[in-house]
Amino acid sequence: MNPKSTLSIAGHPIHPMLIPFPVAFFVGTLVTDIVHSQSDNPFWPAASNWMLGAGLVMAALAALAGLTDFLGDDRIRALRDAWLHMIGNVVVVLIEAVSLWRRLVQGPDFIVPTGLVLSLLAVALLLFNGWKGWEMVYRHRVGVKDETGNSAR
Repeated sequence: MNPKSTLSIAGHPIHPMLIPFPVAFFVGTLVTDIVHSQSDNPFWPAASNWMLGAGLVMAALAALAGLTDFLGDDRIRALRDAWLHMIGNVVVVLIEAVSLWRRLVQGPDFIVPTGLVLSLLAVALLLFNGWKGWEMVYRHRVGVKDETGNSAR
């Protein structure tokens, strides 16, 4: 049998249902940072802060689901891709948490250039982490029904 997803609804793993949200919020933060770098409108730094905050909340939820799967099946923990995916996502969350904290302390002046660079770094890491998540599903078949038709829940 394929490695199973411990946390699922009707056979559908929850972790992949949640991860688009923090990814979208963190990419949105990069976009609003870029727009802020070209504009003096105070809306854009505020939008970046809200994007970061929402991204961190959703990342925490996705991390809980992912960690439940990671701890729930020894075969997942044995995968190098699973470790790289998890560590990479922890790094992204730390980068974004530090970025939000510094933005709240220093204000909009932090965004250009440091906040913008941190947003760009986080999005670049998300590409790597997404690739590793893809490897887990499509190469290692984590959370995918096995060939006998049995659910990998």
